[in-house]
Amino acid sequence: MSAGPASTAIENRLLTQPVGRLFVSNALPMAVVMSMGGLLNVVDGIFVGRFVGAQALASVSLAFPVVMLLTALTTLAGGGMSSLLARHLGAGARTRAGAVFAGAHGLALAISAALIAGALSMGPVIISTLAAGNAGVAGGAHSYLLILILGTPIQFALGLHADALRNEGRAGQIAMLSVLVNLLNIGANYIAIVLFGLGVAGSAIGTVGAQTLGLALLLVLRERDRDLLPLGALRRHSWLSGWPQIFSLGLPLCLTFIGMALVSSVVLLVVGTTATNHATFIAAYGVVTRILGLAFLPQMAIALSTQSITGNNAGAGRLDRAGAALRLAMGSAFLWCLGVTLTGAFLGEPLSAMFSNDREVVSAVAAILRPMTALNVVSGPILVLALHFQAMGYPLRTAALTLTKPWLLTPALLLVLNAVAGIDGLWFAFPIADAALFALALILVVRNRLTAPISATPHAKEAA
Repeated sequence: MSAGPASTAIENRLLTQPVGRLFVSNALPMAVVMSMGGLLNVVDGIFVGRFVGAQALASVSLAFPVVMLLTALTTLAGGGMSSLLARHLGAGARTRAGAVFAGAHGLALAISAALIAGALSMGPVIISTLAAGNAGVAGGAHSYLLILILGTPIQFALGLHADALRNEGRAGQIAMLSVLVNLLNIGANYIAIVLFGLGVAGSAIGTVGAQTLGLALLLVLRERDRDLLPLGALRRHSWLSGWPQIFSLGLPLCLTFIGMALVSSVVLLVVGTTATNHATFIAAYGVVTRILGLAFLPQMAIALSTQSITGNNAGAGRLDRAGAALRLAMGSAFLWCLGVTLTGAFLGEPLSAMFSNDREVVSAVAAILRPMTALNVVSGPILVLALHFQAMGYPLRTAALTLTKPWLLTPALLLVLNAVAGIDGLWFAFPIADAALFALALILVVRNRLTAPISATPHAKEAA
């Protein structure tokens, strides 16, 4: 079968709609999709904190680094696939796109198998270390994470199909399904946590159940829409093909989320060894991660929409449209992040009071949130720029913008500031790291063109 252009009967909306309308029609549904997931985490935290207790809230807070690891591994296959898939679809090479789609499924399945094996063998030791010997907190975290990890094949497959639909211009349909599934998930979690008294395990059961339903709905949608890549592509193409290229393109974004997990682990270890009331700070930090997780997801949606638009238009040779979408996305991300910064500065205590009636936890959340969000205003535009580079085929530039902060700057600053200023100065590591990353982004913008793609063929090399 030819890998050349597909029939002209299949219109690629990402190449034909006006850029402004295209951006809104992709970014807004994606923001709804991702915000629903963040809202679910927030509501779930409220259920746990209000109806189970501060120790249970500390348990799910302790699990946050591992949850971020699961998110990271979801993006490893999905993010790398998206970069290739968008450019192949933009060029009309649907057979090549189908091969990438199948290969990403094989990579995701292999990752989930390795993750389950690792969790069963090393999970209890890791959780006990992060809990600083608190058996009650560690036990809740272990039961919560074991259920989530056993459900990773479902989570990874759901991520792949959602990413593929986004690159095929079906963001609106994903949004509708996401709202439905997440509302059902919230209801299921309430029943499991509050009515059945299953605690944090009930939260995990509800999450895996909702992911299963979501995947089933996406499969039905793909089967019924003939303009989408057919499910038969998963049978026709090898699940072992294209792994190196998918891996290399997905790795920067994956390592970004692993870096977030690393930062959270450093925070938990530092708090556990230096703070006298470490359980309070662990619970407070867990509340902060849920609030900032919800705030982060819309800017991630803006960045992912930019990735889809850039990849398709770069594949079709429409660099003018890719550049226009980039400028619009960076401006939108700036405005969103400005709102997050102002919220962190003035609304920390009212937000934290929704999660807990413990005054120490509420005060700690506000004290953590203010410095952490002080320079959040620059993080969104930088993320948009990073995924633009990824869509153009430049993983090294993407890595510089997504990995420097979580892997180098923030962990080092956390350790230094904790040694110098203690727990109160610990949180200023985040705005200092934001400022340094902003300087790096300016250097990359000045030194490199933003809209010159490289080939999507397997032999293409990074041209940093």
